[in-house]
Formats: sequence, C-alpha cells, structure tokens
Amino acid sequence: MSTKEQQDIDPFTAVESLREALAEAGIVLPSLSVDAASPELRLVELGRVRSDVAARLAEALQRGGGE
Repeated sequence: MSTKEQQDIDPFTAVESLREALAEAGIVLPSLSVDAASPELRLVELGRVRSDVAARLAEALQRGGGE
C-alpha cells in the first residue's frame, strides 16, 4: 500500500474493521479508538491490554487470524 493510500484510510472505519476482526478472534481491546488529539495524522489508539490479551493477539496474528 502506498503512502497516499495509507493517508486516505478513514480512522473510524479502520477502528471498526479492527474491532470486528479482533472480536472474531475472541479478542477485545477496550481502549481501541481514534486518537482525537491528532486528527490530521489519522492515528488509531490501541491502548493498554493485559498480558494474556497480548499473548492471544500474538497467537491470532501468528496463525493468520484463523481459528
């Protein structure tokens, strides 16, 4: 994906897509949100998670997200 395409992604859409994908893997990131402090940068705040959630997220990524 080029830099221009990356900049064109709506952060709210990205958050909802990520939230749905994580939910399918049984993972919840309670602090997942759009960073309102820097709207021009379109940053997504992933937040802090417990170590067991981080481990499950790593496992899901390693398997390609499939159960």
